[in-house]
Amino acid sequence: MHARQRVEEAVQFALERAFGADSQFAIAVEGVKAEERTPETRKVLPGVKHVIAIASGKGGVGKSTVTANLAAGLAQLGYKVGLCDADIHGPSVPTMFDVTEAKPEPITIGEKTLIQPVEQYGVKVLSIGFFADPDQAIVWRGPMASRALGQLFTDAHWGELDFMLIDLPPGTGDIHLSLVQDVPLTGAVVVSTPQEVALADARKGVGMFRLDTINVPVLGLIENMAYFVPPDMPDRRYDIFGRDGAKRLAEDVEAPFLGEVPLVQSIREAGDAGRPAVLQGDSPAAAAFRAVLANLLTKLGKNTD
Repeated sequence: MHARQRVEEAVQFALERAFGADSQFAIAVEGVKAEERTPETRKVLPGVKHVIAIASGKGGVGKSTVTANLAAGLAQLGYKVGLCDADIHGPSVPTMFDVTEAKPEPITIGEKTLIQPVEQYGVKVLSIGFFADPDQAIVWRGPMASRALGQLFTDAHWGELDFMLIDLPPGTGDIHLSLVQDVPLTGAVVVSTPQEVALADARKGVGMFRLDTINVPVLGLIENMAYFVPPDMPDRRYDIFGRDGAKRLAEDVEAPFLGEVPLVQSIREAGDAGRPAVLQGDSPAAAAFRAVLANLLTKLGKNTD
């Protein structure tokens, strides 16, 4: 209510300055509920059925690794998938998909020239990393970063997709606000490790999506680096960063817990090699990501076979 009143007052002030204080205007501000943020109403990504933001309060919790594996896992199940790397200042998706040398090509659709996403493992991928010098830091102010992100959606030929996953930067800021304003989000997934310092920021991330001015459903929490099992001692489990932290947080904030991913060397090696671990057949790492993905699809009422 307060936000709506501030907007109405700001519009009233601007109109009075433009047309005079004696002018009379009727101003009405209406919010758009999350379930009404469809591609048809927003005119952004009209061919995408589900747009899911993957977020984390703190950097370094493996959000991009989780996003890459969820995207590849969805494609493995036969879904049409896109992945937008919105981590403007630290794009890592090109590395995780082994497309660092790729250059998206322009494509003409009607009278518009659009960017054609790079495709790898059945996933359409776009990242600011494709257009920046890999040896130079991207030092942009918030508005410029937000505009660049917007172009990855509005100036790209994503086509018809069942899912688009968006790898958000850590924390909360301009890019997150621009995203929820411009893109029809189905919901958000928050990634955290079990340790308290990460959970505190993950809680803030959940709170951000639930603000009245944002109102994006939180589809669930994922606990990454949940535990370590030595390859030569599969019966031993070490809770290096704590135990069940994200699960307890999910219960506390009344959000679904989508599952846990272990701290496994093969996941790191897969990311460095550019082939997501979910593609590793029946490995424990692949099984963990598939279990998380099955829970997410169940939450969305989708087929998991």
